[in-house]
Amino acid sequence: MQRRLLLGHPQLAITIGRLCQELIENHENFDNTVILGLQPRGIFFAERIKARLHEITGAEVELGYLDSTFYRDDFRRRDSPKRANETKIDFLIEGKKVILIDDVFYTGRSIRAAMDAMIAYGRPAKVELLVLVERKYSRHVPIKPDYVGQQVNTLDSHKVLVEWKGQGVDDDNIWLITNEEE
Repeated sequence: MQRRLLLGHPQLAITIGRLCQELIENHENFDNTVILGLQPRGIFFAERIKARLHEITGAEVELGYLDSTFYRDDFRRRDSPKRANETKIDFLIEGKKVILIDDVFYTGRSIRAAMDAMIAYGRPAKVELLVLVERKYSRHVPIKPDYVGQQVNTLDSHKVLVEWKGQGVDDDNIWLITNEEE
């Protein structure tokens, strides 16, 4: 297995700052905006976005965690069911602008499932999708992110791994992992 660094700590911090600036440009204020981080890995990125937005604007944007396990189209097709994560949304999203956040956008299927799961908490006025990495040429459903940190050309056999410092690694990094046989 080979690992190639896509973004290291300094570039990742700059990318997060740029994404926050794009959000600020498109939201007059964040009074009617909430953030939903997708379980399991999108929540770490969502926490970073919320913290950086607060640093820049002073806005306190509500943050929730959304699990879409039971809404996935492959949930019942597995030999052993996928383990669900916690959904933690302590607010209504009815009439709110929702920023849905995930770390890696691959086929779009998890985002489709997340949008179905999100409706249980109300009908939002608008939904935007913010992703750290968009894997190009792999889309299965017609969903496109509104905000993208970095686009990466990948094969189906590749994997994009996002590591956050708070998860026991030394630095924030994004890796492209390939099998040695390729």
